[in-house]
Amino acid sequence: MDVGGRRRRGVRLTAAALVALLALAGCGSDAGDNADSAPAAAPAERDRGGDAADQAGGAAEPGAGKAEPGAGAGAPDLRVDQRSIIYTGTMRVQVEDVDDAARSAIATVTAAGGFVGGDQRRSADADARAELELRVPAAKFHGVVEELAKLGRQQRREIRTEDVTEQMVDLDARITTQRARVESARRLLAKATSISDLVSLENELSRREADLASLVAKKERLADLTSLSTITVSLVGPDASTADEETEVGFMVGLRGGWKVFLTSMTVLLTVLGAVLPWLLVIGVPLTVLLVVLRRRRRTSPPPAMPGGPAAPLPTGPPPVPAARSGP
Repeated sequence: MDVGGRRRRGVRLTAAALVALLALAGCGSDAGDNADSAPAAAPAERDRGGDAADQAGGAAEPGAGKAEPGAGAGAPDLRVDQRSIIYTGTMRVQVEDVDDAARSAIATVTAAGGFVGGDQRRSADADARAELELRVPAAKFHGVVEELAKLGRQQRREIRTEDVTEQMVDLDARITTQRARVESARRLLAKATSISDLVSLENELSRREADLASLVAKKERLADLTSLSTITVSLVGPDASTADEETEVGFMVGLRGGWKVFLTSMTVLLTVLGAVLPWLLVIGVPLTVLLVVLRRRRRTSPPPAMPGGPAAPLPTGPPPVPAARSGP
């Protein structure tokens, strides 16, 4: 029993030792494999990461040159400098000498590449006034406005803008379509074989050409307004009122307005009287003299005679009194 038990115990110990050695060997091989595979996997990962970085950089580079502020929020189709905008400005400037200021304003506009569209002046010493309509290139609009404001003391400035980009795009599309319709009508007209077809096609072609000319004129008008802005400048003397006449209220304003209306009415009345007076002298005086002569002749002429003899004299004395009757 002791010998058999010892043998079984030795076999068990030997088996346990073998299992332990095998376990240790497995752990070492796993660790080695992991250690060997880690350096190999790292370059692969680095390569993949580098490729991803290169792809990200390549995707970012094309957009980097085109990126604009607000692109993430939906950039407009056209930039501001590509839009069609009409600028219109009105100014009122009080100056010491209206004529000198008007010459300076015209020189400023001419130097900017513009021209004078209208010039109205009223000379009344210190209450002189000049109304100038100036056309300047749109790109120099704001600069010219600032230069005009330096001519004196600016009392009022109003600048308005109108975006007509959509109208221009719509006109371009309509003009293209209308030109195609005109060409189609011309081709049909060239193929016409009867008089009736020829007349109807000529009328249709004339109508389409008229529509095309109208569209082109509208586009040219908008192009003129967008390329050349309009500035209306009022240059007033030192005694001019600083407030706008349209916004003034009160008794004195009404009195001045009424006096102006009265003077205007009297001027019109005297003008009409001066125009009618020669006719009155030529026609009215002889007619008046003729009427006076006719009235006098009627007063001095004798009454007409009765037919059948001379007229019996009219009694001048009192009527006769009847005699009294006596009694029976």
